[in-house]
Amino acid sequence: METLVSYRLEEKLAVVTMDDGKVNALSLPMLMELNAALGRARADRAPVVITGRDGIFSAGFDLAMLRSGHYEALEMIRAGFELAERILAFPAPVVIAVPGHAVAMGLFLVLSGDYRIGADGPYKLTANEVAIGLTMPRAAVEILRQRLTPAAFNRTVTLAEPFSPSSAVDAGMLDQVVAPAKLAEAAHDIGALLGALDMEAHAASKLRARGQSLLALRAAIEADFSELRATL
Repeated sequence: METLVSYRLEEKLAVVTMDDGKVNALSLPMLMELNAALGRARADRAPVVITGRDGIFSAGFDLAMLRSGHYEALEMIRAGFELAERILAFPAPVVIAVPGHAVAMGLFLVLSGDYRIGADGPYKLTANEVAIGLTMPRAAVEILRQRLTPAAFNRTVTLAEPFSPSSAVDAGMLDQVVAPAKLAEAAHDIGALLGALDMEAHAASKLRARGQSLLALRAAIEADFSELRATL
């Protein structure tokens, strides 16, 4: 059976790669495989690098399913934001290597990592919900709020502004931008560096620093799901 997510352990670093051959749509199968990969990384007690295919990290949720109105669409939305919640609280460092575009839920996953490296190029990082006629989910607002500068937060939520990799650094979306050919190496180097941290101290400090954000995110996920379920 063809997989959407690959997992390999490289010198005690777990490298998780999404590749559906297209835009890495965050379908339920993709989300399930990402969760399974995180489970393997936790069992291996390894820092994680999550990345995509050339030119694309992820274009977000599967739009066909999102617009279907089926209960599976609600499950997909909930699974996406619960994956972001899991990454935000993951006990080992999580590096996100962004090889191209990151849109909507793809961007929310980027913002859930501990350290985010983007490839330079003609790429967009954007939460485009308002541009395509969707009200920004409460859970998305909470993820954006805890990473973006105040000005970028407002422009992202209400104006669906697209950011280039370089402007994404100033906005708080990325920590670093490198040449595309250097992305994998840079992510590996950062992951190895973070792997030298005391993991217990890292995990406890992460939860202490993000405690209020995680509580707000959990409440937002429940509120979004209840509201969407009532529309079925």
